[in-house]
Amino acid sequence: MFATLLIGLREGLEAALVVGILIAYLRRLGRSDVLPRLWAGIALAVLLALGVGAILTFGAYTLTTQAQELLGGGLSLLAVAMVTWMIFWMQKAGRTMKASLEGGIDRALATGGLWALVFVGFVSVAREGVETTLLLWSMVQSFGEVPAALLGALLGLVIAVVIGWLLARGAVRLDLRRFFAWTGGFLVIVAAGVLAYAVMDLQEAAALPGPFTTHAPVDATGAVLTGLAGFPFGWAFDLREAIAPGGPLAVILQATIGFMPQMTWLQVIAWVLYVVIVGGFFLRGLRRRPAPRAAAPAATAVDTSDTSDTSDTPNAARTAAPTPSRSTTGAA
Repeated sequence: MFATLLIGLREGLEAALVVGILIAYLRRLGRSDVLPRLWAGIALAVLLALGVGAILTFGAYTLTTQAQELLGGGLSLLAVAMVTWMIFWMQKAGRTMKASLEGGIDRALATGGLWALVFVGFVSVAREGVETTLLLWSMVQSFGEVPAALLGALLGLVIAVVIGWLLARGAVRLDLRRFFAWTGGFLVIVAAGVLAYAVMDLQEAAALPGPFTTHAPVDATGAVLTGLAGFPFGWAFDLREAIAPGGPLAVILQATIGFMPQMTWLQVIAWVLYVVIVGGFFLRGLRRRPAPRAAAPAATAVDTSDTSDTSDTPNAARTAAPTPSRSTTGAA
């Protein structure tokens, strides 16, 4: 529940910030009349995410066991790929996200078409929605605790909506750069666990060699070897006697770091490589200092495109800078 709550909070807050930026910009332009179109696109994105989740949940029941394992493993790999891309996209494009979104609004208003603004709202939220659905579905399959996992995700989304609303109202201040840095690091560990679970699914489906295939190293009794003797297609370790599968400790470890009481060598290798490679690039990106900004003229409006700065001073830019006219804002 805790793991899915953090996922819902992270993804939900990102979506809430995107929606908040779009709505605030339209109101600043004096175009509140087109807000229903934006909300229509957002609603379509939410329906898409719910539809994907329903198809994955109920469609899997009609498949054979092997097909379910292949589907689960393949979608888990897709979820890991999407989360990895999102982590680095947010790290790279977070400072220009506001300008990009406002540019999309400007282009949609310039065309004057109904579907242009609906498309902006849909695309802006659909990525987070589908990504969250895939990740949560993979985690639910891994945990097996469907009610608790879904409740955690729902609570995280609700909290994200409340925080997003409070940020928009200027009632709270949040260092978004630090928030996304910490949650991004957490997502690296979560994604590594989902990757390990995907490897297990593919091994059970015989798509990858492992303890369930003829490639498994066995002893004289036919039992699959564990430890160094089981490398590379046997069990890396078996701690089920010390940590009961499905017990509180096992669930907490699996939810936080992707640890399972019994894991194959391929699972361990995949987990370690992902954390080392992706985590290394993530930390490298955090250490990079932003390029110094040129001093703005006194008459120039304060730059609020940096999501990490606007959160610390939600009202400063609003009061310090004059409200631009519709024409100059569109040009900007």
